[in-house]
Parts: sequence; structure tokens; C-alpha cells
Amino acid sequence: MKMSEKFKNKYRIDSSRLRGYDYSQSGTYFVTICTKEREEFFGKIEKGEMVLSEMGEIANKFWQEIPKHFPFVNLDIYQIMPNHIHGLIEISNVCRDEALPRLYVGNNSKMSEISPKSGSLSAIIGSYKSIVSKMVRKQFNPITFAWQSRFYDHIIRNEISLNKIREYIRINPEMWERDRNNVENLWM
Repeated sequence: MKMSEKFKNKYRIDSSRLRGYDYSQSGTYFVTICTKEREEFFGKIEKGEMVLSEMGEIANKFWQEIPKHFPFVNLDIYQIMPNHIHGLIEISNVCRDEALPRLYVGNNSKMSEISPKSGSLSAIIGSYKSIVSKMVRKQFNPITFAWQSRFYDHIIRNEISLNKIREYIRINPEMWERDRNNVENLWM
């Protein structure tokens, strides 16, 4: 009996990605990546400004290095917050290098279907989360740093949306007291 038959997909979590959309195609994407249980590893907000901790500096360094590892990526505005990161990532498939092959190939076609496509937004974010986790754990052993298992994305479809999101990212530290990612607001 297959697991899906046994549990009738009761414990299956659907992907939050837009079904049928190729996240490796050219476009600009708004992403939000949260730490596990929204733990505030990256610093604190003081007078409406983000003050990065040492872990926040690591997150910042590797965010800025994304285009070094994915040369078809341009970074737009981003903001590291105490427990999450907002950023705009532009993927351009012109002269694209395959930076990360699919994790599974060959006989296991199901795993190949669900593994991140090379150069996709998921592969980029997965690589970023991986290196930040590795470096934070290495430098701050025995810390229990972890990311939330998924990330939020929004496909930017026009200039108006792009500019609204840029403004949202820019003022995010000023809005921290009302931010839904602020753990103090979770029970309100």
C-alpha cells in the first residue's frame, strides 16, 4: 500500500508556488524568508532602523553574494528584519549558466519532478538558506538556528506593484511594531 493511499493525502501540504508557473523564467519576484518559529536571530529594531546582529551580518553578506553564485540574478531592494528577510530578486534567463542541477535525476522520476529546477527561485532561496544556516551554525555552535521550511513569494507583474513592494520593503523597519512577523503581535 502506498503512503498516499494509507493516509489519503491527509498530511500532505500543497506547494505555495503558483501551479504550472516556471519559476526559472525571467521575472522579478518578491520573497519573504522567515526563521523557524520567528525567532529573532538577525538583530533588533531601534528607532525605526534595523540594527544587525552578527548573525544578521552573515545573512546580509550572503544575500549580497547571491549574484556571484547565480550570475543570471539581479538583486533589487531588500531588508533584513529581526526574524525574516524581504527582497526583490530578478531572474534573467539571458546567457544563463546552470548553477545548480536538479537534485535527483535518472530512475527516480517522481523525485526529479519535485526537486528544485536548476536556476529556479526555489533553488536560489534553498542555496541561500543553506549557506546562511551552515555559517551561523559554524560560527555560533551550538546554536539551534533554523529557517521556516518554506518561503513566501509574489510574482511581480507590473511597475505599479513593483514600486508598492519597494516602498513596503523600505519602510518595513519603521512598521515593526505592527508587523505580523513580530512575535509580540502573534497573539493579538
